Amino acid sequence: MTITILNVVYVIVAIAMVVLILMQRGAGAQAGSGFGGGASATVFGSRGAGNFLSKATKWLAVAFFALSLGIGMFLTRGAVTVAAPDDLGIMGGAAAPAETPAPAGDVPAAPAGDAPAAAAPATDVPAPPPQPATDTPPPAQAPNRDGNR
Repeated sequence: MTITILNVVYVIVAIAMVVLILMQRGAGAQAGSGFGGGASATVFGSRGAGNFLSKATKWLAVAFFALSLGIGMFLTRGAVTVAAPDDLGIMGGAAAPAETPAPAGDVPAAPAGDAPAAAAPATDVPAPPPQPATDTPPPAQAPNRDGNR
């Protein structure tokens, strides 16, 4: 809750600072005041808007930097946690199983049968079940839009 309030204040200060910076006159704006550009004297006094805007911008910048440092220290205060090497979180269950060593001794004989068994690679995936033999032909393809098969 605290970080949400700080983030809202941070964004408001940033937007206000951008607006105040864009409202200020540049260095070459003083030349235009000699030709009748004294409208700011009626609103902000005889010194113009420069004094008020520059002071407000300065204090908003101080608040912006203080909020930046405060939020950074607040977020990193509890973030120094070191995970144990064995703690993998969700990925802990996806680790590859350790291979079991082959038994040291006699190799079992191949099964006896009518035909010699083809050498298949040793995998953990079972072979697919045999498909029943059917005497029906495969279904015919439907013609496409042009009438071709």
